[in-house]
Amino acid sequence: MPLRETDYAGAVPVDSYGPGFFRIAGRVVRGPVIVTPAGAQPWGGLADRAALTALAGVADLLFLGMGAEIAAPPAGLLDSLDDAGLMVETMATPTAARSYNVTLSEGRRVACALLPV
Repeated sequence: MPLRETDYAGAVPVDSYGPGFFRIAGRVVRGPVIVTPAGAQPWGGLADRAALTALAGVADLLFLGMGAEIAAPPAGLLDSLDDAGLMVETMATPTAARSYNVTLSEGRRVACALLPV
């Protein structure tokens, strides 16, 4: 079966990640990051709830990458995001980045907020 390059229709995928950084649209971002189809922005981490709830107008689904291992988000965070109208999937950052890219390639309204590994 021949391999075909994924078409993101102009949207921005996560290219790669490493210890403490992400490469998004060819640009390196150090530390936590929020990625939407329009681009990436540094993120203040789990305490920065306002940046996450602001995604409600951009995305229906948010992949929340908790670092190298899956972990529970802070108390009340998921309730805040649900109240804002976001469906949230919490997972390890590598899985969140891959899931974001696959869902993005399907043309869905998606975002991810990633803590570094």
